[in-house]
Amino acid sequence: MTSETDLPSAPDTGDVPVPAAGWRELFSARHIAAALVLAGGVALYAMNTFVTSAVLPSAIDDIGGGQYYAWVTTAYLVASVLASMLVTRFLGALGAARAYLSAFLVFALGSFGAAFAPSMEVLLATRVLQGLGGGLLAGLGYAVIRTALPVRLWTRAAGLISAMWGVGTLIGPALGGLFAQLQFWRGAFGLIGVVALLLGLLSVRRLPAHDGENHALGRVPVWSLLLLVLAAAAFSLSSIAPVGPATAAGLGAGTLLVAGFVAVDRRTGSSVLPHITYRRGNPLKWFYLTIGVLSAGGMLEIFLPRFGQELAGMGPLLAGLFGAAISVGWSGTQILSASVDDERVVRRMMRLGPVLIAAGLVLFAVLQQPGAGPGLVWAWAGALVLAGTGIGLAFPHVSVGAMRSTDDPAEGAKAAAGVSTAQLIANSISSALVGVLVAVGGPAAEGSSATMAAGIAVLAGVGVVTISLGLRGLRRG
Repeated sequence: MTSETDLPSAPDTGDVPVPAAGWRELFSARHIAAALVLAGGVALYAMNTFVTSAVLPSAIDDIGGGQYYAWVTTAYLVASVLASMLVTRFLGALGAARAYLSAFLVFALGSFGAAFAPSMEVLLATRVLQGLGGGLLAGLGYAVIRTALPVRLWTRAAGLISAMWGVGTLIGPALGGLFAQLQFWRGAFGLIGVVALLLGLLSVRRLPAHDGENHALGRVPVWSLLLLVLAAAAFSLSSIAPVGPATAAGLGAGTLLVAGFVAVDRRTGSSVLPHITYRRGNPLKWFYLTIGVLSAGGMLEIFLPRFGQELAGMGPLLAGLFGAAISVGWSGTQILSASVDDERVVRRMMRLGPVLIAAGLVLFAVLQQPGAGPGLVWAWAGALVLAGTGIGLAFPHVSVGAMRSTDDPAEGAKAAAGVSTAQLIANSISSALVGVLVAVGGPAAEGSSATMAAGIAVLAGVGVVTISLGLRGLRRG
C-alpha cells in the first residue's frame, strides 16, 4: 500500500529515490535552451489572449467588425482546446523537435496573418490558426518535460512552465496597451510572430529529434474530440448570450456535452485522456479536476481592469496593473513552491491552495463598494494576491502528480499532455462562467464584481474536495 505522503513514482526511477535538483541545474548550459522552449511556448499562448484583449478596440476602430468582438476570444479558445487534445499524437508522429517547430510555425503564421488582416472576418480566421498553434504549444510544454529533462528536474520545470501562465497575464496587457497607445495594434501581433519563429529555431537545435517514448497512436478519437470542442463552444457562447433562458441553455448544453465526452472517451479504444483517468480508484481524474479549479481562479483577470476603472476611477494603465494582481501572487509563489521537495510539505501545499483561493476571493467580494479610495484598493489587491498565492502553491505539484500517475510510457505521455488539456478546457469554461456571473450580478459594478468573485470562490471550494480525493486515491494505490 502506498503512503499518502508518496507521489506516484516516475516511470524511469523504479524504487530508487529521485534526487532533489535545484534551479541552477535547470538553468545550466545543458538544460537552459530546452527550458526556454518549453516555458516560452506556454508564455506565448497565455500572453496572446491578453494582448488581443488590449488591442482589439483599436483593431475594430481600424477594420470594423465590432459585432464579432466576443468571437475573437471564442475562436482562439475553442481551437486551442482541439489542438491540445492532439498533442500526444503529434509527438508520436513527429518527435519533440519537429512537433515544436510545427506548432511555432502555425502560431507564427496566425500571428502574421492577424498583423495584416484587412477585415475582422480575416482576423477571426487567423485567430483560429493562433489557437491551433497555441494549443499545441501549451500541451507540448508539459508532455515534453518527460523526455527533454531528467526526472529530478520535473517539478522545477513544471513550476516554471506553470508560472508562465501568470507571467503571460502580466506582460500581455502591458504589451498590448503599449501598441494600442502607439496606434500600431498590428505591431503587437507581428512581434509575437517573430518571437514564435525564434523559439521554433531554438527548438530544432536543442530538443531531441525523437521524444524517446513509445506512443501508441491508434486512430484519432473523432467523437471524443467533437463532443469536447462542442462543449467548449457551448460554454463560450453562453457568456455572450442575453442573461436568461439562452444562458441557461448554453450552460446546460455544455454540461451535457462534457458528460457525453466522458461517456464516449472512457469506452473508446483510442481515447483523448489516459484510460487510467476513468479507472476506479485511480487519482488522475481528481488531479485533472483540481487543475481545472486552480486554472479557473486566474480567469477573473479578464474583468478586473474594468472594475478597477468603474469602482475606483483608475486610469487604463493602473487598472491593467491592478488586473494582474492574481498573477503576481501566482507567479511569485509558484517559483518558491516548485523548490519544495519534502513530500509531507507538498501534500499540505496542495490542500492549502484551493483554500487560499476561496479565502482571497471571498474577502475581495465582501470589500466591493463604489468610490473606493487607495486604502480599499490596496485591500482588494491583497485579497487577489492571496488568491493567486493559492494557485501558485498547488499548481506545480498537482501537475507533476498527474505526470507521474503511471509507469506506462504511452499513458504517462497522455497524462502529461492532459495537464494542459484540463487547463485549457477549464479556461474556456470558467471564462464563460465569469462572464455569466458578471451579468447575473446586475448593472451595478459592485454587484457584478462581488458576484463574480463569490462564484469562483464556491468553485475553489470544490477544489478542496477534489484534491483531498486525489490524495486519498494515492494512499489506496
